Amino acid sequence: MHQLAIALKNKGFHISGSDDDIANPAKSNLKQAGLLPPKTGWFPEKITSDTDAVILGMHAKADNPELLQALRLNIRVYSFPEYIYETCKNKKRVVIAGSHGKTTTTSMIMHVLKYCNMDFDYLVGASVEGFEHAVKISDAPVIILEGDEYPASAIEKHPKIHFYHPHISVLTGIAWDHVNVFPTYDFYKEQFALYIRNMQAGASIIYNAEDREVVQLIEKEAESLRQIPYATPSYKIADDEVVLPTSQGNITLKIFGDHNLQNMEAARKTCNELGIDNFDFYKAIVSFKGAAKRLEKITEREDLIVFRDFAHAPSKLKATLKAVRERFPGHFLMACFELHTYSSLQENFLSEYAHALNDCDRGAVFFSAHALQLKGLPQLGEARIKDSFQNDRLFVTNDPEALHQWITDTMHLTEHPVCLLLMSSGTFEGMALNF
Repeated sequence: MHQLAIALKNKGFHISGSDDDIANPAKSNLKQAGLLPPKTGWFPEKITSDTDAVILGMHAKADNPELLQALRLNIRVYSFPEYIYETCKNKKRVVIAGSHGKTTTTSMIMHVLKYCNMDFDYLVGASVEGFEHAVKISDAPVIILEGDEYPASAIEKHPKIHFYHPHISVLTGIAWDHVNVFPTYDFYKEQFALYIRNMQAGASIIYNAEDREVVQLIEKEAESLRQIPYATPSYKIADDEVVLPTSQGNITLKIFGDHNLQNMEAARKTCNELGIDNFDFYKAIVSFKGAAKRLEKITEREDLIVFRDFAHAPSKLKATLKAVRERFPGHFLMACFELHTYSSLQENFLSEYAHALNDCDRGAVFFSAHALQLKGLPQLGEARIKDSFQNDRLFVTNDPEALHQWITDTMHLTEHPVCLLLMSSGTFEGMALNF
């Protein structure tokens, strides 16, 4: 939301906004753009008949006083995706959808298009090297959209992806998520079925041919679409580098892991659809380092490598661990995971994490008692978490200082170099990352 505010100000609109809490990086970004409100909270008097439109974030409640004031004054209220569509309905729309890999795939496409000097707009869920902002709205003929299946707003319950109506779409994979909104897996899958059904005939669907759920969905729902499958390309690790054989010869990549090579193939097929050939794609992708918090290397020295990763769903944990284990086979692998999303903190969803942390030498799970309280969920116990992960060796804590001490102590259990993987969509409650 704050990135959209900055993008619209840059386009010449008069923008104001409100929130009950503004944290960094939003706070500093808004301040730099001259958009930081003087006080947090809700001020219905700011909504007047001179207001052209209100854009409602997905976390604003239905009884928000500013929203109620806008409705009383018959001011047009858009959800975030409704407004994005309104700005790009005359553009070629490319949407990256699926349960995982969206941000990385979107970032790869952006990186290649920029390298090839293509004019495009974008919406992405992370900081990407080479791009000042996460949203760009201009007069470009193409827009690249990271498509989220979470509901659009408190008054518009449909998933965000249902509003974008893409000409080209990627479907990366389907793994149950957002259980607070989609209480059954079948209900969750149906949102992607509806998304595909509503794509216009002749549109291109670039899909993960290695995901059984995706393949079944394409076979059932995508008869009228141009179907373009992709799969993990063959590669090797040589001289501590990931080497990919291509028709232009071998190329060396900065990314690693089957899931990231799979994302790269989705990006390549998408760029092909936008007129970029493989030669230019590979020339560009060799310099792609990744998006922020997606296997982002934050420390590297001879005895230690530390990665920060956004992984939070069970399938993401397993893919990330597999990638790191394969890339650094001689390292002592430590994995720390924070239960942070509403789904991950739900007691009836915890069993989905069975064996998710088995592929490491030492593992830890952190959860925040404060986060549980804010989400209105019952407290969790150490035994329940270990039982759900089916791993008695896990260290479980809700104390960030205890987790930091466990990491420090565990590093001394081996003579091998250590690879530490920190996986969370949060911050481990502000735990220091100096190791």
